[in-house]
Amino acid sequence: MNVGVCRLTLRLPGNHDVKGKRRVLRSVCERVRNRFNVAAAEVGDADSWQAATLGIVCVSNSSRHADEMMSKVVSYIEGSREDLEVVSQEQEIITGF
Repeated sequence: MNVGVCRLTLRLPGNHDVKGKRRVLRSVCERVRNRFNVAAAEVGDADSWQAATLGIVCVSNSSRHADEMMSKVVSYIEGSREDLEVVSQEQEIITGF
């Protein structure tokens, strides 16, 4: 079993309150879950209006497939909305369970 793990730090410059941030993140997470069959959730920066940290995870029988999935998800998020910017990305494949 191989687990692909990705942590994305996002900047949301157009948000002026936590409610707007939640709306954007809920939309992004739902679309990523539906399109790629991965788990996605906000995992940090909960109190900041214009910053967010997303955690994304997929399970696969191939480490190459897990790596490709994480890359596709990140590319999708980068191009999906004009009101967010990917500031940093950490990606890891855990193998051998």
